[in-house]
This record gives sequence, structure tokens and C-alpha cells, in this order.
Amino acid sequence: TATAIATAITTMTGNPSASMAGAMARRSRTDGYEVQKPESEWQSMLSPVQYDVLRNGGTERPYSSILEGEERPGIYVCAGCGTPLFDSKEKFHSGTGWPSFARGISPGVEIEDVNAATLNLVGAELRCKTCGGHLGDVFADGILFVGTPAFTSGKRYCIDGAALAFVPQDGSDPVMGDKSPLPVKKSEPSWLSPPKINAK
Repeated sequence: TATAIATAITTMTGNPSASMAGAMARRSRTDGYEVQKPESEWQSMLSPVQYDVLRNGGTERPYSSILEGEERPGIYVCAGCGTPLFDSKEKFHSGTGWPSFARGISPGVEIEDVNAATLNLVGAELRCKTCGGHLGDVFADGILFVGTPAFTSGKRYCIDGAALAFVPQDGSDPVMGDKSPLPVKKSEPSWLSPPKINAK
């Protein structure tokens, strides 16, 4: 449970504040950031899932964002303020159900300052450095993803798709990450199909 993990972190680090919530989660998502808006304005400009993720630090369901399967070249920007955050060259499929990246675009991504034990166990919160919007978490398990950019960076940036918009390199329309993926038509082997009956 979360309490057990927080207790384990406190025991290992001697730091009771190094829990899953972390210091960054308690820090304002407005104060100290370049883009500041009243919460009522954020609510009116963002969809409900975008607002929950970006402004409340919520987490979307795995495989609920169209961006998890996006593979075209382009740039991923903050859905709240448009700050460039991730290059598609750093994207890989982690199997977690959330868009994953090996690195962020500097200086767009702000990483919570945590010790190595916390980073390895529960990760560190990621925010947009311009508006303070919650993006997801970074984990030090990139080496597990052999053959991906994460293997060389050693990090896995696990991002809520709703926090992002994808701007394709080919100039086509941006894709908002709060959209659901297109349904995949599943086909079954022919031997599982019922026999065809000819009516006479």
C-alpha cells in the first residue's frame, strides 16, 4: 500500500517528507511559474481530465490516451501552455499504458528533487516548468528497456497523455492527449468463426 511504501522510504532515507506525495506535490502549481491563471480560467480552458491531471496532479487510466500509440515525428507540448516538453525521438513503448520518454526537452520539464532511494522506489514528480502543470513521474528504471532510448538515459518519463498535445512534424493538426485511442478491430482466426449457413 501507499502507507507501507511511504514508511519504507522514511525508514531508508530518514526523511518523513520523502513519500509518494513528495515536497513538489505540496508546492503550489501557480506560485513561481511564468504562466499563472486563476483556477476558474484553467477549468474553463482545459477538459475535465486535463484539469484533473495538470492542475490537481491526477493520473489518467492506462491506455486511455491516443498519444500512447502515437508514432509520428514531432514535438509533445504542454496542453496547458504549449511549452515544448518531449521530442518524439525520445518516445518508446514501455508497456505501462502511458506515453513514455527517455528524456525531456530542457528547460521545459521540471523534475522534483528527491534522493536516489525515492527515485528508484516511487519516482519523482514531473511538472511543466512554465505553468507548473503536473505531467507524470520519472523513474530510474530505463535500463530495463533494452533497445529503447531509455536504456541509454537510464530514465523512464511516464507521462499522462492528457497533459500533452502532439504537434506533428509534417504540419498536420495537433493531437490533444485527452482523446481516447481509436478502437482496434480485433480479428479472430478463421477456425473460430462460426460456419456459414446457406438458407434455401
